[in-house]
Amino acid sequence: MSLTLKVWRQKNKDSEGSLETYALEGISPDMSFLEMFDILNEQLIHDNKEPIAFDHDCREGICGSCSMHINGRPHGPLTGVATCQLHMRSFSDGDTIVVEPWRAVAFPVMKDLVVDRSSFDRIISAGGFVSINTGNAQDANSMPIAKENADEAFMAAACIGCGACVAACKNASAMLFTSAKISQLALLPQGQAERKLRAEKMVAQMDSEGFGACTNTGACSAECPKEISMENIARMNREYLGAKLTSSRV
Repeated sequence: MSLTLKVWRQKNKDSEGSLETYALEGISPDMSFLEMFDILNEQLIHDNKEPIAFDHDCREGICGSCSMHINGRPHGPLTGVATCQLHMRSFSDGDTIVVEPWRAVAFPVMKDLVVDRSSFDRIISAGGFVSINTGNAQDANSMPIAKENADEAFMAAACIGCGACVAACKNASAMLFTSAKISQLALLPQGQAERKLRAEKMVAQMDSEGFGACTNTGACSAECPKEISMENIARMNREYLGAKLTSSRV
């Protein structure tokens, strides 16, 4: 395959960026999108040019670090896959592919395609955990949990925190991410002790990071590589309202 890539290049967060054009030849349709970028970077290094900076880690659709806006869509043209799971057979010979970083105030561009997603970490730190010391691990199946709750919690916990929901949202909202992290603990017995405080703190932190509001257009769930349901947003709204109505915090 022969491809033309238009890639966003930006020296640092204080610099202005622009799209630069690169030509690639001999790309195998069986390569992943990141392997194609590896080839491009090898070509740039061979030409004594600076390689393109992009996030990657597991390359198995688990870590959520391979965040790229490809031809106007987070993670590219397929649904239910991260960028590292996207293969070049999804494109045609001679295609022009435009690759950009996430665009959100809360995700400042650090360099090229790398954005700072530490705002997600701060939302988790605000309450996305269980801090109760429960002693040794319980024996398997010793704590009865309804299968429906277990299934919903598991589906919410599938969120990998990649930020595609923010990139897809016209308001750069983090509601899908935050609601998934609130839901997975709200549905399980282990999360009940801090349930109300968790909802208050995580929503407050989400707002303070500069993420936008949700208008229920559904783009977040449609572009999510793990297909996290918008039902979690409704659950988070209920959790937050219930917490505020019964809160003793000033």
